[in-house]
Parts: sequence; C-alpha cells; structure tokens
Amino acid sequence: MFGLEYPPIENLVEWPNYFGDDTFYGLNKIGFISLLAMLIPAALFYLAKKELVPRGAQNIVELSVEFIERQVVLPAIGPDGLRYLPFLLSIFLFVFFGNIFEVIPTFQMPANARMANPAILALIVLCTFVFIGFKYHGLSYFTDIIWPPGVPVALRPLVGLIELLSVFILRPFGLAVRLFANMLAGHILLVTFGVLCIALWQRSALVAILPFSFIMLVILTGFEMFVSFLQAFVFALLTAVYIDTSLHPAH
Repeated sequence: MFGLEYPPIENLVEWPNYFGDDTFYGLNKIGFISLLAMLIPAALFYLAKKELVPRGAQNIVELSVEFIERQVVLPAIGPDGLRYLPFLLSIFLFVFFGNIFEVIPTFQMPANARMANPAILALIVLCTFVFIGFKYHGLSYFTDIIWPPGVPVALRPLVGLIELLSVFILRPFGLAVRLFANMLAGHILLVTFGVLCIALWQRSALVAILPFSFIMLVILTGFEMFVSFLQAFVFALLTAVYIDTSLHPAH
C-alpha cells in the first residue's frame, strides 16, 4: 500500500534474539527491557544511598517510597502492612519501567505486552499472599476458604468452590491479563497511528490528513505514559489488597 512494504503482523510482539537463538539463554528485546526494568530501580536506589544531600536520584526514590506507602500500603493494609513496603515498591517499579519503554525511541515496546512477565509476577503475588495467609493463620487459612464459616451449611460447598476458584485462580489470572491486555492494546494503537503517519507522508491529497494522525499519535503517546503508571499502581494496589485479605481474612 502506498509503495510501502509493511512487516508481518506478528512482528508487533515477536522479536529475534540478540544472541543465543533457540537456546535457554537467548535474549531478545523483551528480555533486555525486563533486565533494564530490574537494573534501573536498583541503580536509582544505589545512587540515592550515595547522595549526602537530597537531590536527583534520592528525590525520585523518596517520592516513590512515599507514594507506595501513602497510596498503596496504608489504604489497603494499614500500618501493619509497612513490612511489605519493599515488596510492593519493587513490584510497582518493575512494572512501571517495563511499561514505560513503550514510548522510548528505539525500544517502543512494553515488556508487559507479552504474557510471560505478567504471568510470572502474578504467580509471585499468588505465592506471597498464600504464604502470608498460612504463616499467620495456619491450616485455617485454607479451611476457611474451602469451608467458609458464617455461611449456611447447605451453601458451603458451593461458596467454598467459588472462593477456591476466586482466590487461587481468578486473582492471579485477573492480575496477569489486566496488565497484559492493557499494555498490548496501547502498543497496537501507537503502532497503528505511527504506521498511518508514515503511509500518509506522500504527494497526494491524503497528506492533508497527516497532521490529524500525528496529533492523535502524540495524544496517545501521552495517554500511554499515564497508562504505564496507572497499570503499575493498580498491580501494586491489588497485590496489597490480596495481602490484606491474607492477614485479615475475617474482613
């Protein structure tokens, strides 16, 4: 179309390995972005530790810690949830930096638009809140889910099955799919309008539409930056909520 040859649609989400083709140690763009999403927060905290006067990295770190404490931990868990602040902060920063590469030139791909990252994070969250529930409540954590107290005996098998599916399957599944679907949809939108801008750059009447397509691309880029932050916040907040239900199952 318009003299341009577009790559296959699967190239939206599939990337060749930089090295190690068909090996377990192969690294492609998604793996590299995921690695950066771990290293960048670690570097920020390391630099913040070295700064004697609050500036630069230390301001970013302090703002991040304060945000997760006030907007995630305290509202969702309460003061006794501060022990989980490092875990929740780590999840938030990893998801955010994995997302924000969607709008960074030469990368332009969110790591969480592939299901592997959200699925692994969801499994980590599942193991965490199940461990917390077992640690503080023992076997009663599981028995109260399977055979919930306060429910008529005739309804307990049905309610227990629903709770079992909800806690151990739907929670992690919902966490993973919500993050994956939102980031993939945003990525496809940006690519669509980017390709449209290229296609309209020609000597014809269609070039008149180019400014509108470009403006929409700019707006969507700003919107996806917000979505990158929002999805990281929602993931961390839901994780905190699930931890709270393990700490205080009666509520």
